[in-house]
Amino acid sequence: MCLTLSFDMPKSWYQAGSAPNKYDMGVDPSVTHNGHAAATIQSNSNRIHGFGTMMQSCQPGKYLGKRVRMTGYIKSEDVKGWTGMWFRIDEAGSKKPLSFDNMYDRHISGTTDWKKCEIILNVPDNASNLAYGVLVSGKGKVWFDDIKFEIVDDNIPTTGRTRLSEPANLDFSTK
Repeated sequence: MCLTLSFDMPKSWYQAGSAPNKYDMGVDPSVTHNGHAAATIQSNSNRIHGFGTMMQSCQPGKYLGKRVRMTGYIKSEDVKGWTGMWFRIDEAGSKKPLSFDNMYDRHISGTTDWKKCEIILNVPDNASNLAYGVLVSGKGKVWFDDIKFEIVDDNIPTTGRTRLSEPANLDFSTK
């Protein structure tokens, strides 16, 4: 049986995911990356089907029409599934995301020291919401800290998936 710990949830952050009750989330004052307490997500069950995330969402504001880089640091302990940051851009008047990246193709698992992570997405002019956080799928514990957002040059390639404006590459060309 896993030990359930109690952490204080930081202001403006909330728990979500397909199985948020299978995780303890909050701030762990015993672990720091840059001198202040790091946020943490820790599984509290031996059987987990799904994921938990600690997240925020906000209006796109100054990021509208820009390319945005989200960076942060993640440290992991005994992650049996995977973990990563995630960032989603939502379309105004729709439930469909305009772009999304959850680091699945470059996820973190096992036990690692602090690792810098980044996600780069376009925030189109018709975006209505930015949603972001860190997720854990399966068992384990992670800490994360120093999340930052910055506008970057359009020459920097995006990560993740972007919704196409029309069908593309229907002949499956690899070039």
